[in-house]
Amino acid sequence: MFTRPHPIARYRFTSIVQQPLQLPDFAGSLLRGQFGAALRSVACMTRAPACPGCPLIQTCPYSRIFEAPPPPKGQHTLQDFSQIPKPYIIEPPTPGARLLAAGEPLVFNLVLVGHAIDQLALVVFALQRMLAQGLTRQRVPADLVQVDWLATEADSAQTIWTASQPTLAAHAASLNHLNSKSIATSAVSTGATGQNDVKIALNIQTPLRLQHQGKPLGVGQLTPRALVAAIARRTALLMEFHTGQSGWGEAARAITHLSETLSDTQDLHWFDWTRYSSRQQQEMTLGGVLGTWTLHGSAEALAQIEPWLWLGQWLHVGKNATMGQGCYTLNS
Repeated sequence: MFTRPHPIARYRFTSIVQQPLQLPDFAGSLLRGQFGAALRSVACMTRAPACPGCPLIQTCPYSRIFEAPPPPKGQHTLQDFSQIPKPYIIEPPTPGARLLAAGEPLVFNLVLVGHAIDQLALVVFALQRMLAQGLTRQRVPADLVQVDWLATEADSAQTIWTASQPTLAAHAASLNHLNSKSIATSAVSTGATGQNDVKIALNIQTPLRLQHQGKPLGVGQLTPRALVAAIARRTALLMEFHTGQSGWGEAARAITHLSETLSDTQDLHWFDWTRYSSRQQQEMTLGGVLGTWTLHGSAEALAQIEPWLWLGQWLHVGKNATMGQGCYTLNS
């Protein structure tokens, strides 16, 4: 399963704002909402007021990327779904409200999975239009100047598109765990008992919000199983629904069961932020944990769990992952 390349790609978009732009504490919600509107504008063929009921819903690039329809009931091994994970993740600028002056760069990332990568030209065009039409309620315009493919967090970027050369350059657009340095063997320590205990640390960079029965889990309620189960489930659904690969559901159940053998140490704190919901016409308070979360276990167990954690660095985890929440890196 982890011996083959995964069709997952991270792209960096660099733009220049034309007027002062006030960024909110967390710009992921802003970018996701305006990206969706721009993508629908350029992709929708029928101009139907809503996607459900549209005869093109199964093939439309907008619906497949931004409003991916779930499978019919009874046709998936995990469960029946009212919705499935979307094959994109917006990674906004570093959290923190600030004012960008005219002429300053606005840089953000976008992760695409599976068939969404096939629509990269359309996605770039939609983001170019989104920026040109303006961000925030003030509609501050920006010019998209460059798009880079980021192979891994350690590799140098490959420029694949510029405003002066607006044809996409060929690039691998995939991840290969076999080509990465294994965290499970490089970031380990021997336990005090002298046995083969190791650890992996997650450095959580944007609020990670895990939920149980619709309610967020606080710092004292988080467990290794809750984390691994969320990562495994999200990964399996993305890979099965958006890449056409089978067997991920069964593997996710097995790795979740294995995670029950882990212990952990936490250096976490809760962080709240607010966003304005255009759909609900009100501000909403969201939040999650930030800090360092270290998992402890046997070398054998963590060697099996580590590839899932590794992929999670691109796919994020928890609620609102598509707008950039639940972003983390592993210690190397």
